[in-house]
Amino acid sequence: MNILISATYFHPYRSGLSTYALRLARGLVGLGHKVVVLTSQYEPNLPEKEAYQGIVIIRVPVTARLSKGVLMTGLKRAAREWMTWADVVNLHLPQFESAMLAGIAKRMRKPVVITYHCDLEMKGGPLSRLAGWGTNFLAGKALRKARLIVQNSLDYAQHTSTLKPYLQKVVEVPTPINLKKADPGEIVAFREKYGLSKGLKIIGLAGRVAAEKGWEFLAQAMPVVWQSHPDAIVVHAGMWKGVVGEEKYQAKIEKMLKPFGERWHLLGFVDDAELNAFFGACDVFILASLNRTESFGIVQVEALAQGTPVIASDLPGIRMPVTRTGCGRLVKPRDIHALAEVIIQSLDKERQRCEPEEYLKQFAEAEVAARYSQLFEEAAGQ
Repeated sequence: MNILISATYFHPYRSGLSTYALRLARGLVGLGHKVVVLTSQYEPNLPEKEAYQGIVIIRVPVTARLSKGVLMTGLKRAAREWMTWADVVNLHLPQFESAMLAGIAKRMRKPVVITYHCDLEMKGGPLSRLAGWGTNFLAGKALRKARLIVQNSLDYAQHTSTLKPYLQKVVEVPTPINLKKADPGEIVAFREKYGLSKGLKIIGLAGRVAAEKGWEFLAQAMPVVWQSHPDAIVVHAGMWKGVVGEEKYQAKIEKMLKPFGERWHLLGFVDDAELNAFFGACDVFILASLNRTESFGIVQVEALAQGTPVIASDLPGIRMPVTRTGCGRLVKPRDIHALAEVIIQSLDKERQRCEPEEYLKQFAEAEVAARYSQLFEEAAGQ
């Protein structure tokens, strides 16, 4: 099939949504499909057309920006061109242009499958909040035109007002992740490279800096944790600088972390091979997300794939990996004392690996791509 994927941000941008879209596209190429990704030229130095891992990336120049969103006056023309080529259109939401793209596809009689990653909750000034409301409103218009809607979990879909009217079209499909296990030598080499001595207890964080991650609550919990475990260190793997729309939040967190020194260790971006070693090196992994902008948390499954237990927020979607595997603990969002207590309890125990292999199989990149391929054939045949 000729498959057109659309996402506001794509490679080399790093976020849960862009990583998901890249892994899906790569998996579909592996099955013999032709895949074009229509996205933004969010950095002017990026090429407008690029071949990457068998995927054709078409980047539309950005005309203007509003918070995390971008406006692309050339998107409609590019969409018409590539939808003519496509057998099926896969939109990754949230995406400000989703209603327009779904409308073009419907007029061209091209089936639309929407991957609905999450609702968008925007903080900040009136313009930022208006952008968030507008994106969610337009998502509803796009969802009405979709033949199928993919979500990470039915738990999340059933608890968001955006998807509730369309539950009959919602299909649960796991998030594609890298299941390759880091060997002990890779973990030792990782710790040595980043100066993480053997005696340190590592509390892991991963992903780009973003307000929905709730890192300020972990920062407030850590002084309590250090009273019991002075050998504990927070290690963050992921984008810190240059995250679109998160400059104020980044400054806030940096101010909070300054007194911690090297006890809060920033690795920056690490590649997939090192990321597996990072997860394997952690004694516990934290996903302290706050709201419905986080619908699942790819990183917690990646931690589980390395046998590392997870402490996650008890929120729809996010709670499912711990609920279904028992590998970790759930904690109420924003509860600093509960978070500190659960971290201390986890570090008090002798480290016990938890490896839910049967649960994890469904997250393999090839498995997810095969499931999408089936759904695309179904949508095209309706």
